[in-house]
Amino acid sequence: MAEIQGLGLTHYPSLIAPDENKSWPLPRLIASHPGVPEEMKIPTNWPEPMRIEYGEDEGVASARVHREKLVNSVRRIRKELDDFNPDFMVLWGDDQYENFKEDIIPPFCVLAYDEIHCRPLTLRDGNARPNVWDEPGDKVFSYSGHTEAARYLTGKLIEQSIDMSYSYRPLHEPGLGHAFINSLLYLDYDRQGFDYPVVPCAINCYGSRVVRNHGSLFPQEANGVDLPADPPGPSPKRCMELGAATVRALVESPWRVALVASSSWSHGFLTEKNHWLWPDHESDRQRMEELAAGDYDAWRDVSISTIEDAGQQELLNWMCLAGAMEELGRKPEIVDYVETWIFNSNKCMAIYRP
Repeated sequence: MAEIQGLGLTHYPSLIAPDENKSWPLPRLIASHPGVPEEMKIPTNWPEPMRIEYGEDEGVASARVHREKLVNSVRRIRKELDDFNPDFMVLWGDDQYENFKEDIIPPFCVLAYDEIHCRPLTLRDGNARPNVWDEPGDKVFSYSGHTEAARYLTGKLIEQSIDMSYSYRPLHEPGLGHAFINSLLYLDYDRQGFDYPVVPCAINCYGSRVVRNHGSLFPQEANGVDLPADPPGPSPKRCMELGAATVRALVESPWRVALVASSSWSHGFLTEKNHWLWPDHESDRQRMEELAAGDYDAWRDVSISTIEDAGQQELLNWMCLAGAMEELGRKPEIVDYVETWIFNSNKCMAIYRP
């Protein structure tokens, strides 16, 4: 019978860049998002906590504190992973118009790759991406898949009426999309090596925005008109059903498995009511209270409209983890919950021990 561990972390992209680069989305949003009111582009008009976090140095000092909290949490999660020593990990993450585009947008897809090779430090223009490890842009990061486990899991999910898509090779994105590769980079933040095989499972978190936005911060246009909204992604309830079915499939197996959800929570650039500038703190705090209490019914009852209003699209990855841990009767240990006004998204780190 399998042993199962649960972990939750963030794949916040700007954790890659040096703090001095100020590469979080806020400056770009202020400069280019057509929906940000002119008055909200002026820091003196921001909420007081946002002004304080921005400070006199445009957030550089706050970025260092933010990084320290996230890195400390990731190191803690890596230690838990090493202590558990899984045969492989299932990694739930979102695809933002990277591997899946106009030709197909599956609600869920197991990426049953044999080997994974990525160059996440190469920018789209071919230049090297500035990074805290001072590594070259052409560095290739290689990971092992676990095709046997991926095939097994997909088959068992289909037997449970989860119509799981699967793929044996990338479609558009060479290697993995950023939600997956960033998670692996951070789990090896100290560059000690990462030898655990990975079974990525892509979730269509962005639903109505996934093709319309083309992976950008705002809708794309055709003939001067915004592209129409896409159909919604899977509901929180369905994601939790996927997580529960994953556990039922794996407990029949001989493997030790880490189930990992990777995402930040509410995103400022998705939160229209906050002028696309800061996250929905109230909604995230409510979700956090429910999670800490093990109130999985409350998570299951969250609607897609509520998710989109709060900019919590990526929380669907965590819904998969929540469904899995509910099936096992577990509550989380919250390693840290990091709120921010200027670094786009609130982040949660959590551990569910066997």
